Amino acid sequence: MTIRHLGFLTPGNYAEADPLAGLEAALKLFEFGEKLGFDGAWVRQRHLERGVSSASTFLAAATQRTQRIELGAAVIQMGYENPFRLAEDLATVDVLSRGRLQVGLSAGAPLHGALLGNRFYDTAPNTIDFTHKRVGRLRANLEDVLLGDEDTFVESAGGRVRPRVQPHAPGLVDRLWYGGGSLRSVEWAGRNGFNLLLGNVLSGETTDDFLQAQSGLIERYRASEEALRKGRVALGRVIVPLDSADAATRKRYREFAAGRIERTLAPQGERRTLFATDLVGSADEILERLRKDPVLPHVSELRAELPYNFSSEEYAQILTDLSARIAPELGWHAR
Repeated sequence: MTIRHLGFLTPGNYAEADPLAGLEAALKLFEFGEKLGFDGAWVRQRHLERGVSSASTFLAAATQRTQRIELGAAVIQMGYENPFRLAEDLATVDVLSRGRLQVGLSAGAPLHGALLGNRFYDTAPNTIDFTHKRVGRLRANLEDVLLGDEDTFVESAGGRVRPRVQPHAPGLVDRLWYGGGSLRSVEWAGRNGFNLLLGNVLSGETTDDFLQAQSGLIERYRASEEALRKGRVALGRVIVPLDSADAATRKRYREFAAGRIERTLAPQGERRTLFATDLVGSADEILERLRKDPVLPHVSELRAELPYNFSSEEYAQILTDLSARIAPELGWHAR
């Protein structure tokens, strides 16, 4: 087991009456993570919640606050997006970051589509393709291709040019990730040249054991890849070390974990959703559990998923303990 790449994922929470304070705190956490030597900082994209609703906008700001750390979105639900317009936004962010952008994606109909109705839909939802093809359309827009034939030009005050998605961001297509939670999705990701994001939720298709199911996802992904390309696989775990927290905070952390245990005991719902157990405890306790995790030997990238609704000080304490007390024991070295 050797973790060479360490990242974190923040939910970017904010209070209803003061979104600026929460977004600013999330940006400062990116800066703090870079100073600690983390390799990647990721933000969740969420809709109709008190969180980051536009990852590309947030990460554009992060490009101006950081210098080295990879900047990631996990994940952008393509059902809400136009593949052409999103490609323009992501390419712009990648250029501003000087090639540091990492884009996590997922397919499927928008979760809140029925609620949004004609605020969102321009046509009948059953006529829209929300499958993996929509993700593929985004990738196609980011590729280095000219549009139309050799006689196709765009005329504007800026001049006469051959049309292409602008700006072009070289290498961004190789930094597209798919959030895989089923055998079908990881097979598609591997076959189509996407890197793979694994998290704390998946479909229990062949087993009730979360770790066994996740190991199967990696196996299917690797078997689906083209021979000449080996994609990156990043593993997400909720990791909350207690070591430098005060007594009251430790108590709250343990209460947080206890409140989420029941969902890990059996598959949930018709889709047999499985949840990973949170890693909350001392650094030694967490290391003991990580060393027994059968998935970790198959990855070299670990992403700590920070819980919702913790304070900025608590996030900073978690990242500090993780980078100083846990990750080095797994083979990671701060930059």
